[in-house]
Formats: sequence, structure tokens, C-alpha cells
Amino acid sequence: MLNGMEAIRDTSGELRIKSQLADDGQLLISVSDTGVGLPTENADQIFNPFFTTKYKGTGLGLAIARSIVESHRGRIWATPNYGPGATFYFTQPCRVAIAA
Repeated sequence: MLNGMEAIRDTSGELRIKSQLADDGQLLISVSDTGVGLPTENADQIFNPFFTTKYKGTGLGLAIARSIVESHRGRIWATPNYGPGATFYFTQPCRVAIAA
């Protein structure tokens, strides 16, 4: 969410957070912004440690996020939006309790 907020900081952009139950039964969270989007030439590196496109970035935030998500048996990825910005997704296993 912080990356998304930073991406729309100087615009009248929008940040959306959504949760839903994925088809495989996992919890799917998405964070979407209308900011600058993903770097087109090296979008596959954004989760690598020390890779950054920010002037004062360390390149550790997304690498740490991936480590946390994967340690809880989840998955994390990002896609460019059709319009401006990007959407980051992550899944986490969950159990749904249904009241009788």
C-alpha cells in the first residue's frame, strides 16, 4: 500500500484494496493504484533484493513482502493496469467457517 500511495502522491490518483476468495480457496488480496506503473524494461526484477526505481529506495520492500507472503504459503505478483498504474496481488491459504 505504501508503494501505491507513493506512486499517486503528486496526482489525484486512486488506491484500491480488494479482498476476495480465489477459485482455489485461498484469500486473494489486490492493491491497485493509478500511479506511474511498473518499469517496462525490468518488471520481472521488482521483487529482487536491492532492485529499485525510486530515487531514495533501498529495493528491499517488495523483496521482504515476497519473503513474508511465501513463508505463509502464499504467492505475490504484479501486473500493469490497462490504464495508468499497477496492481499487486497476493494469496494466503485460508479456511472458511460456515455457520450452521
